[in-house]
Amino acid sequence: MAEDADCLAPKPGMPGTDPSGLDLFEALPAISNFEALRSADIYTPLPDDWMVGVADIRGSSEVIAAGQYKAVNTVAAALIAAVSNALPERAFPFVFAGDGAGFALPPGEAEKGREALRAVAGWARDAFGFELRIAAFEIGILRAAGRDVRVARFAASEDVAYTMFSGGGLALAEAWMKAGHNSLDPHGPDEARPDLTGLSCRFADVPAKNGTILSVIVLPTADTDDAGFEALVSKILAIAKSDEADAPPVSDETLKQRWPPSGLEIEAHTVAASRRLPHWVALGFVAIRTLVAHAIFKRARPLGGFDPKRYREQLVRNSDFRKFDDGLLLTLDCSTETADKIEAAIEAGRMAGTARGGVHRQSSALVTCFVPTPSRSDHVHFVDGAMGGYTLAARAAFEKVEKALRPESIDSRLKEAETG
Repeated sequence: MAEDADCLAPKPGMPGTDPSGLDLFEALPAISNFEALRSADIYTPLPDDWMVGVADIRGSSEVIAAGQYKAVNTVAAALIAAVSNALPERAFPFVFAGDGAGFALPPGEAEKGREALRAVAGWARDAFGFELRIAAFEIGILRAAGRDVRVARFAASEDVAYTMFSGGGLALAEAWMKAGHNSLDPHGPDEARPDLTGLSCRFADVPAKNGTILSVIVLPTADTDDAGFEALVSKILAIAKSDEADAPPVSDETLKQRWPPSGLEIEAHTVAASRRLPHWVALGFVAIRTLVAHAIFKRARPLGGFDPKRYREQLVRNSDFRKFDDGLLLTLDCSTETADKIEAAIEAGRMAGTARGGVHRQSSALVTCFVPTPSRSDHVHFVDGAMGGYTLAARAAFEKVEKALRPESIDSRLKEAETG
């Protein structure tokens, strides 16, 4: 690892007995230098027998056009919440991607992941009318097809580390899923009750302070070398840093809470699933709970073990607004000039054959929160553009999909991988 990368030790109290299970992941150091994570050398391959789970909302562009992107983000975060609640006090690799999510689990926990996929897909169907495509693959299959699943841990703050992915394995899994391979069936209405405790979306859309909320996706092409892509990433990050746009796009100044919150109905759906309540009962419960929370934040004084001021400070530090997910994903609050420079750098990378990418500009950001225990400091907050975000940036990035991931090449490659 890079010698100048600041590292955090694994959290105290984590089990340390199974080198092939989640202990393997939890033992990885958390690196606080985000730019250092552009280097492929920092990542650790996960074992062949681990499972990758992926999910993606079909027709998400149409859902965005209908003004339901907050619900889209909630469904994506719901998969992470469901797996996390099935594995209390354990860390596992996951990534939030706007209109979908991915995760990896060792064989001993894989069935919990499949159950979460099925339950969340059924819940998304019943609550919002979304078709959530879901699939699971052994990493060995992806590796035999020429891709890898390597991970590193990024310390967004002293309290939270997010997983970074490299090697193209998640991207291949998503492509295979979209082509219908290894699909899982969603649960029916009686079983579609994932445990989504802690999942909420109570903050209003966060306005841009500097002019534009820019969603960025940059992916390496199949033929590029690591050095070329790393140089492009460094250039984009340097452009963002020069405008101080490398800071979280949310701040204490821009985080606003109103009552009733715009996500009241959405949170009622999460509570109805977790507590197995009729929707109208859950709606009343959430209305009262959010009113109490609103009063606590408005009073801005500690109550019991909860300090609203400290919580907001932690939210900003813990926010998930930049990541490596087989490429670079950013949500930035920047000037129009900076957005133009980043878009030009991506286009230059495309012309050079180094990368393909896309951006989407909007006036505000969304925050989706996963807070299992409000009094603790390790709550996580997924940040995306409020008007299409990563989904519309990805649509631009994938206008020309590399041949290695085209559906017509998938059947033969999957068959070859399975037969060895």
